[in-house]
Amino acid sequence: MKKVAFYTLGCKLNFSETSTLARLMEQQGFERVEFNQRPDVFIINTCSVTDNADKKCRKIVREAQKINPDGYVAILGCYAQLKPQEISEIPGVDAVLGASEKFRLHELMPTFTKVPSGQPAQVFNSPIEHAIDYHASYSLNDRTRTFLKVQDGCDYPCAYCTIPLARGKSRSDTVANVVQMAREIADRNVKEIVLTGVNIGDFGLIDGQRQATFLDLVRALDEVEGIDRFRISSIEPNLLTDEIIEFVAQSKRFVPHFHIPLQSGSNQVLGLMRRRYKRELYADRVAKIKSLMPDACIGVDVIVGHPGETNDAFLDTYTFLNELPISYLHVFTYSERPNTAAVDIKLVVPGSVRAERSKMLHILSDKKRRAFYESQVGRAATVLFEEDIADGQMQGFTENYVRVVATYDPLLINELKPVQLTGLTPMG
Repeated sequence: MKKVAFYTLGCKLNFSETSTLARLMEQQGFERVEFNQRPDVFIINTCSVTDNADKKCRKIVREAQKINPDGYVAILGCYAQLKPQEISEIPGVDAVLGASEKFRLHELMPTFTKVPSGQPAQVFNSPIEHAIDYHASYSLNDRTRTFLKVQDGCDYPCAYCTIPLARGKSRSDTVANVVQMAREIADRNVKEIVLTGVNIGDFGLIDGQRQATFLDLVRALDEVEGIDRFRISSIEPNLLTDEIIEFVAQSKRFVPHFHIPLQSGSNQVLGLMRRRYKRELYADRVAKIKSLMPDACIGVDVIVGHPGETNDAFLDTYTFLNELPISYLHVFTYSERPNTAAVDIKLVVPGSVRAERSKMLHILSDKKRRAFYESQVGRAATVLFEEDIADGQMQGFTENYVRVVATYDPLLINELKPVQLTGLTPMG
């Protein structure tokens, strides 16, 4: 029995797909092992949102060669779709699989052979227009929560983003199939499911035709027995409707936690980014959530240093975020990506300025998170405890995504327990 190890870079969607591919490989007779257990085959599922993600892929390949110089290395994921020839020339890589080919990994593996030193890897890569099939995926046994993929691809041509080039057009599973997978996951004693995709608010497109909406999906999932919590991973503000917010506010299983990409608090920069909303709509969405769910956690994606972001535009973003009742930020530093519209915008922000702006927003995020946590002290909550143990402490998250630390007790792992939030620690 050959041993296979997986390494995942990037988003929750990648984790759901890696887990599904691993199960398919196990069905082919492979034994899944940890990356450092000298596997015969290394599978690296890549991201390419930033230039740093590409560098990480190269580093993981080098580590794989150190662990087993004779090991077979296959690269798949977004980076593999965007730059297959570049990856094929990385020393140690034996195969590159694009978006249409990665779910054929278990079929193609028997035909793979180790590439002689100095020779380019085998490339299995079709034009992104061929990526029209939808492949259902969910993670299992990687962590307490399960990531359930409900949608793939994106029809939004944002100026900075390569995801449509890496994953293709927006497409979805059916409501019935997603509900069935949720039931399968419930049978595995999973308490929480995180819904994931590239643009999950666009759920419902099948063969280019809209057959359902995201609201239809959350209504159906709310009736699934055996799952205590559903969490929405990320949803565009223009697709987060009043009806979705109102449903979550009174639902049995959907938790009061929203992650809503903003990217910029300047309407001028939002226009350059080709986003589909203005900051006034974003503020309205936050106000709507807080009016119905005052203790809701709201996370925000922000990009700093996008071409055209003047100092005044950045200060607009900073002030806008500072005044919003949000809970934390995910800050991304803009990096140039080939074949995107942003690279043609003339006003380029110097790297040092990007770094300084990123630092400012990270500090703001820490302040926002602390203020949100302080607002929760004294409240009763329910925590799903995880298997992350450090220094005799374990942690978990409340419904509204407050990290809670408690003394380690093995009986608490994967259990929902009522707690009283008594005070802040460095961890939560």
